[in-house]
Amino acid sequence: MKRVVLISLIVFLNTISFAQGKIFTLDDVISGGKNVHSFYPKSISNLKWVKASNSYSYTTKDQLILVNAKNRKEKTLLTINELNKILTDSVTRIPSHQWINSSDLILNLANSKTVFDTKKKEIKYCISFPAEASNLELDPSYQKLAYTIENNLFIATPEFSKITVTNEINLDIKNGQTYHRNEFGIHDGIFWSPKGSLLAFARKDESMVENYPLVNIESREASLENIKYPMAGMKSHEATIGVYNPQSGKTMFLETGEPKEQYLTNVAWSPDEKKIYIAVLNREQNHMKLNSYCAETGEFISTLFEEQDEQYVEPENPMVFLPNNASQFIWQSERSGHNHLYLYNTDGKLIEALTEGTWEVTNFQGFDDAGENIFYTSTEKSPIERHTYRQNLGTGKKTCLTKQEGTHNTRIASTGEYAIDYWSNLKTPRKIDLIDLKKESSITLLAAENTYADYQIGATEIFTIKAADDSTDLYARMITPPNYDPNKKYPVIVYVYGGPHAQLVHNRWMGGARMWQHFMAQKGYIAFTLDNRGSAGRGQLFEEVIHRQLGVNEMADQMKGIEYLKSLPYVDSTRIGVHGWSFGGFMTTSLMTHYPETFKVGVAGGPVIDWKYYEIMYGERYMDMPDENPEGYAASNLLNQVENLEGRLLLIHGAIDPVVVWQHSLQFIRECVKQGKPVDYFVYPRHEHNVLGKDRVHLMDKVTRYFDDFL
Repeated sequence: MKRVVLISLIVFLNTISFAQGKIFTLDDVISGGKNVHSFYPKSISNLKWVKASNSYSYTTKDQLILVNAKNRKEKTLLTINELNKILTDSVTRIPSHQWINSSDLILNLANSKTVFDTKKKEIKYCISFPAEASNLELDPSYQKLAYTIENNLFIATPEFSKITVTNEINLDIKNGQTYHRNEFGIHDGIFWSPKGSLLAFARKDESMVENYPLVNIESREASLENIKYPMAGMKSHEATIGVYNPQSGKTMFLETGEPKEQYLTNVAWSPDEKKIYIAVLNREQNHMKLNSYCAETGEFISTLFEEQDEQYVEPENPMVFLPNNASQFIWQSERSGHNHLYLYNTDGKLIEALTEGTWEVTNFQGFDDAGENIFYTSTEKSPIERHTYRQNLGTGKKTCLTKQEGTHNTRIASTGEYAIDYWSNLKTPRKIDLIDLKKESSITLLAAENTYADYQIGATEIFTIKAADDSTDLYARMITPPNYDPNKKYPVIVYVYGGPHAQLVHNRWMGGARMWQHFMAQKGYIAFTLDNRGSAGRGQLFEEVIHRQLGVNEMADQMKGIEYLKSLPYVDSTRIGVHGWSFGGFMTTSLMTHYPETFKVGVAGGPVIDWKYYEIMYGERYMDMPDENPEGYAASNLLNQVENLEGRLLLIHGAIDPVVVWQHSLQFIRECVKQGKPVDYFVYPRHEHNVLGKDRVHLMDKVTRYFDDFL
């Protein structure tokens, strides 16, 4: 098989010999470990642009520093001692904050949003909120703060800490919280109007959804904790959008119509606050209508345009209005097979496609203050890199602002004259550059040192192989043991995810690998990862091959990776293991049961076993309803594959997992017992979908030991 090495052929992250290099512990490499923070690349704390200026600020432990981007002159705006003389409750470091304008910022304190004047060094006002408040959302005028307590929505102002917006007694009805299980780009349920005059919010009615039981074992007699979990094909919750007027104290709801089982996504306000726009998606998720509603009466006004797809439509970004033209907006869509930017007017007429090509816009960053240019991040240079572009709306001229190969996270000054660029690649831990966008020149603000320089680090290689369709390039990453001997035979651990909305192989520091993979390479394993068709960063057509047949093409591609590994003389093809979590747990269990002759050992965390037990928004998008796709559900049901299990398989699950419910792995274990199949199992009590905190070290120690014992 022909191999195309893409980056540096082989990148040696460490030149120190095997004998001299230090050895990692799990506490060094696992989130929650005692020492892991000391290995993070150095950064600059709270580095951010000051609004409407060419100045940026950052903090030390006891100072807030302002820097003029033009001449790099620094000025101390505030010290911790000055701040503590003003605050009622003292702080030990400069709090997190955001700039309101060129002089005022908001300090995020324990129970208040405090507006501070950096010139006069005084507090202008505070917006206090109760300790139990969550889902905090400031309005654009910074005079009102919306928040939730339990299932109700409230507002705080400088004068009042608790103005009631909703007073819902039924706990199955939740206001102002995230809804539709965080799909479709939904991260919250609170939507202030552009001037802060009105507050739109999501009302999620789950009363029609069956209770799903979780068990709390912390009391002497274990107690029941019900959650709402609508499984594929079952009754879903119903969402509506309310609009609250703080002046009148009244709320009305948008007339989003029937059927009630629809998805109200990507809520956006018109600049004049008279209309609300919603991307309304049918339950089948194959037909989207961008609708406008009257913000005063709630009446439906019109459908601007529609998008349909045989597989699915997935709107994830609300419309963004041009700052100097309230009748035009930018819409993101995958209609061409890749996510791109389109310019529309409010009559629903397409003016032009702003971007196009067989690459993805991954982040629309906005405009400069003049509204002349847009800024966005894309995969145009490479699917495994991210670069930032400026494009003039008038001329269409496009400029790539980031020059070095790698993954860039760029923050643009609102003036559009400067940018701060965080970037890394395989050879560069982290650099932070200040870019002069007019001169297209840059200076380095920080170049982080390699914190692993004294440790044994294997070589990381990124390359492509062909997918199972023999035409599509797939990106793979391989880490070999330090000082590996090509004449020896090494075991392999394949780390897999393989599902939508995740990409594991990147040209960034450590190749995007988890440090556990480098830890295992240090122990003598080859660590391998392949982004199969169905994963993120390559467009909708690349992803849609999984539709109605989850696992089929993903496994076929992963086996092409195995075919490549077996072609290497230093790979021990009798000792191949696989590990993954969530969709990766599904993939791990799938590979262990479909290819028992290949995989000797597997560790599957939080695995989906039967997709009919998964929630409707994600599950029905990729598999349709169970009665619509019985063959697909049966083929992907791993209970039907238990008889094929031969290798050592460890399943791990959080006992109160609300994402992939515990029922999945329990059903698999039960079927293994029925069929007399040996299988290993471990449960983390009181942990949800991911094992976090210090217990994560325990988790990865168990995973590591399992491979050490059996691979």
